[in-house]
Amino acid sequence: MPLTLQDFDYALPAELIAQFPAPERAASRLLRLSDTGPSDQRFADLPRFLHPGDVLVFNDTRVIKARLYGVKASGGKIEALVERVTGAHEALVQMRASHPPRPGTRLRFNDAIEAEVLERRGDLYLLRFGGTAGVFELLEQHGHLPLPPYIAHADGEQDQARYQTVYARHRGAVAAPTAGLHFDEAMLAQLRQLGVQLAWLTLHVGAGTFQPVRVDNLAEHKMHSECYDIPPATVQTIGTARAGGRAVIAVGTTSLRALESAAHAGTEFGLRAGAGETDLFITPGYRFRVVDRLITNFHLPKSTLLMLVAAFAGMEAMRAAYAHAIAQRYRFFSYGDAMLIDKMPR
Repeated sequence: MPLTLQDFDYALPAELIAQFPAPERAASRLLRLSDTGPSDQRFADLPRFLHPGDVLVFNDTRVIKARLYGVKASGGKIEALVERVTGAHEALVQMRASHPPRPGTRLRFNDAIEAEVLERRGDLYLLRFGGTAGVFELLEQHGHLPLPPYIAHADGEQDQARYQTVYARHRGAVAAPTAGLHFDEAMLAQLRQLGVQLAWLTLHVGAGTFQPVRVDNLAEHKMHSECYDIPPATVQTIGTARAGGRAVIAVGTTSLRALESAAHAGTEFGLRAGAGETDLFITPGYRFRVVDRLITNFHLPKSTLLMLVAAFAGMEAMRAAYAHAIAQRYRFFSYGDAMLIDKMPR
C-alpha cells in the first residue's frame, strides 16, 4: 500500500521539545538503533561505535542571521526570512505580511535597511537591497538568528554560539545542521586520534526544511531546492573507506541528502565532486547508494526528515525507536538528543 502523510504522525508531549541546548555539546543522550533494536547511550560514547578508517561526513555550512522585521512603505508590518542569497545585493526570501507585496514595493527593515521587491517566484520573493553593504553584511548587522518555530524564546547570546556547529565555515544556511551541534572540539580530536576520518561538504539548509507537507499523497510533494558542494578530497576519502570495507557515516540528514544526490550521476567511487542543486525527496523504498550509518536528531511528525529516517532505518524500526524515545523522555528536535542509526539491510 502507498504510504500517506498519516503514516508519519506520532503524539509528542510538548515538554519533550527541547527549548535550550544541553549544558555541554556532547552531554546529550544518544539512542542507538541497530538490527537488535534501540539502546540508550550517551553521545560522549559515540567513539565506541566507530572503527579506524570509518568516515564521518559533516556539513560545514554556517547559519546566517536570516530573519528581518520591518514595514512596507504603506506602514504594514512584514517579516522576512532569507531563503537564499543570490547576489551581492539580492536574495530570495519568504515573506509574512497582511497583504502580499507586489513588484516595486519598497520595504524597510529594522529601520535601517532599504529593499525593493523585484518579483515573486512561487512562494518566495526576490528582493534587491540598497546601500553599499552586501546582503551577508546587512544580515550580520541587523538580522536575527532564525530559530525554528517550535522554540518559544527569541534568539539570544547562547543561541548565537549553540545554534551553530563548531566547524561552521561557509555562510548561507537558514537552519542549523542540528546533528552536528553535539560535536565539540574535544570529540573531534578524539575521533581523529582513534583513526576515524573526518570529511566535509557544504549544503546550505533552506527554510523549506520547516515547511509542512500539505498533501496526503507523498508522491505529490515537492521539496525546496538546496545548493551543495562536495570537495574532491571528500570523494577520495569516501572511496578509500569503501575500498577498505569501512563505513560511511553521514552526520545529519543534510549530509546524507548531499551525498545521495551526488551519487545519482556519480563517477569515481559512485560520487561526483563539485557543486549542485538537490530537491531529493527520500521516502521508504529509496535505495541508498553511499551512506551506511546516520547520526541525526529526532524530527517533527509528518516531516520530510522523519520520512528520510524511516527510509533509512525501516518504518517499523523507526516507529519503535520513537516510541522508545518518548517513553524514556528523550529531548526532541533541534536542541534535543541524537540517534545513531544503522541502515536497514536489504
